[in-house]
Formats: sequence, structure tokens, C-alpha cells
Amino acid sequence: MTAMSSVVFALSWWLGLYLLARDPRKPVLVLAAIGLTSFAVVVALDAVRHLATSLTDVLSHVEVYLVVVPGVAWFAVLLELSRPGDTWRSRAVELLMVAAVACLALSGAAMAGSVDGPLRTGHWVMFAVISLATLGAMVRALTGGSRPSSVTGVAVVATLFFALGNAILVIPLGLVPSWLALASTGFDVLLLGVAVALWDAFDEGQALRADMLRSFTGSVVVAVLFGGQVLIGMAVTDEHAALSVLLFTSLAIAIGINVMADPLAGMLDRLAFSRSPTLRADRATLRRTEAALPLRSENPLDAVDDETFVRLTRRALGHYGDLSKLVASPLTALKVVDERLARRGAPDQPLERANELRALLADRIAALKPRDGGDFGITEQWRHYNSLYFPYVVGVRAYAQNATAAGLDPVAKQAWQWFVTEVPQRSLHNWQNTAARVIAADLRGTRVAATP
Repeated sequence: MTAMSSVVFALSWWLGLYLLARDPRKPVLVLAAIGLTSFAVVVALDAVRHLATSLTDVLSHVEVYLVVVPGVAWFAVLLELSRPGDTWRSRAVELLMVAAVACLALSGAAMAGSVDGPLRTGHWVMFAVISLATLGAMVRALTGGSRPSSVTGVAVVATLFFALGNAILVIPLGLVPSWLALASTGFDVLLLGVAVALWDAFDEGQALRADMLRSFTGSVVVAVLFGGQVLIGMAVTDEHAALSVLLFTSLAIAIGINVMADPLAGMLDRLAFSRSPTLRADRATLRRTEAALPLRSENPLDAVDDETFVRLTRRALGHYGDLSKLVASPLTALKVVDERLARRGAPDQPLERANELRALLADRIAALKPRDGGDFGITEQWRHYNSLYFPYVVGVRAYAQNATAAGLDPVAKQAWQWFVTEVPQRSLHNWQNTAARVIAADLRGTRVAATP
């Protein structure tokens, strides 16, 4: 069954890294990645445990704690998806709930002592904690203001979390045949990874198929090349335990290098071009732009409703300073962008469209500025302009850790001081959302007017 375990391991490891690589700043993707990669580690550890007889007891004691991690991580994902707002209070409540579930599940693991059967009280406690927590989060997601696009989507994802969170407890106990458990969980893992990736692609207004297929194909190639050799070695020798360790570590490294190629290239650039910051920045921009190209949708604005258009506008404003992110924005397909490119005589290329979209957003932000002749104000009329212009166009990061006003011009320093002393972060977020709606309405009207 080592071959089946290696397939499930490779699939879940790849999906976890793929979600992490999409955007390591998104909690949902990070938590889902933790769940998938830890699931992969448990599958690998369980396979090695059955082959390394001399280490069976030690690995069994370690595994009983590791099987808790995927269920807790996926419980946290469901809480994140169902959280109605991005406030410190909601985040703190979420952290307390995750900590409570983790403590109860780990207590059950301590009571069980190992993953070896028969079923003991500790195992039942682990089952109960993971099952009840996931079901509770599912109910909260279905009845609250959840972020996914439909109730059906929430139910599907939550059901997969529930099934996999319990399956990782069932597999080591041998309650069902190993081949059946691994085959069914491998299918569920694939559905789960695709479901979370689809949610994120919808949230960002991006295409998914080409990018995901490219990553999957590359991972399959390296997995076959590296893992196939080890499986052949296991077939012709008796060193199954040692070679199984080599199999899973080889798969992990090979798939990791393939999926995380861009971050690794950035690390190498920092080492090789430590004295050339401009060269490093240019290479990083080119890599990010290249990675963004498969995420562009064909006819992305067809049949887009007003709420979706507002969300896409908000995303584009948030990515104002990152040209590679704007390359994948559906707003590059606006008719007004076509007209502006034609007036400049610029070629119809992704980078040109992204640059033109950024210029268009800059114009719309400037149009929000009050006509009183000043450069900065703190009255209500200035809120929408201030909330977009200074954070996005100027780059004022008032709420970032260890942020200072160093390097800012006098007007930007005034704005920085105002944000820090008088504007709560939540208020700025609300102003930005309202301003995005104003700009979206303007762009939507321009788009309609420009369409023959």
C-alpha cells in the first residue's frame, strides 16, 4: 500500500503548497494549506510506521498527536469563511474557539496514547471534538454571513472538512481496509483543494483552470521522476522502511521546488544579487507578472453583476501598487481601457493593459478630491479621497508594524499623522469600501456608455 499512500501524500502535499503559493497573506489559504500538508505528513508517517517495525511504538505515539492538526486547521478555515466581519473582536473569538478545540483534541490524543487499536476513550474524544466542532462551524457558515458565493458551496466544503477530519483518525486505526480509506480520502482531498482554490479564484476575479493545470502537470512529472525510482528500488530490495522515508521526502522536496519555484527564485536572487537591489526588484516583477498571466480570464466582465463589479474594483484598488496583480484583474478588459490604449497608440499587451488600468484608477481617485484647492484636509468631504490616495497611490502604511513617516513628503506626513492619531483602522476600511463603490459605479457607467 506504499504506492497508494505516496499518491495520496503527493496529491495533498501539492494542493497544500499550491493554495499557500496563491497568496500567503490570506488566512483561509494558509489554514487550508496547513490542513492539507499536515494530512500528507500523517499519511506518510502512517505508511512508514507499518514498515519500520522497530519504530512502530514511537511513531504511533507521535502520530496520535499529528492526526489532530488537519481537523483543527480545517475547523479554523470554516470559522474564517463564516466570520461576518474583519474586526479584532471577531478574530479574537475565532482564535479562542480554535484554541479550545485544539486543547480538547490534544487531550483526547493524550488519553489515547497512540493510534493503535482497539478504540479507546481517547479516540472517541478525538472523534467527538473534531466532528462536533466541524458541524458547529458548518451551521454557523450556513446561517451566518458567509463569504463563499452560495450555501451549496459552503455545505460542500464543510462536508469535505468533516469527512477528511475524521478519515485521518480512521486510517491509522485500521477500521476499514487501507486501500479503501486511502482511495476515498485521496478523492476527497482533491475535491477539497479544488473547492478552496475555486473560492479564492472567485474572490479575486481570476481564472483557475490554466494555472492549476500547469502546477498539477509539473508536480506529476517531478513526482513520477523522483518517486518512481524509489518505488522501483522498493520492489527489488528488502530495505522497505528506509526507502519509504526516502520516497516521501523525495516527493515532498520535488513537489515543493516545483510549486514554490518563484519564492525560491527570489531567495536565490537575494543571495546572488545582494548588491543589486534594482536587478532583484526587476526580476521579481517579471516573475510575478509571468505567474499572473494564466490567471487572466477571457471575457471576464460578461454577465458580472453590480456587487461582483464592486468587489473586483475593490480588489484592483488594493493591488494598485502591484502591477503583476493588476495584470490578472478582470478590469483590464474594460472598454475604456481599450480606448485609452488606442489613444496612446500602445500595443494591446497584458502589461500595457495593467498600466492603463492603474492610470485609470489614479484618475478616478483624483476625481474624489474636493475642489477647495488644498492638498490635504480632514473634513468629511476628504474621507474617500484620503482613504484611497494616501494608502494606495502614495504608499502611506500608517497601521503597519514599526511603520514611520520617514521618506514621506510633507503632505503625506500630515496624512500619516492623521491616520495614526485620529482614524481607527476599521473606519479606514469602511471608507475604502464606500469609495470603491463610488469608483465602481463610475467605471460601470463608463463601461456601459462605451459599449456599442
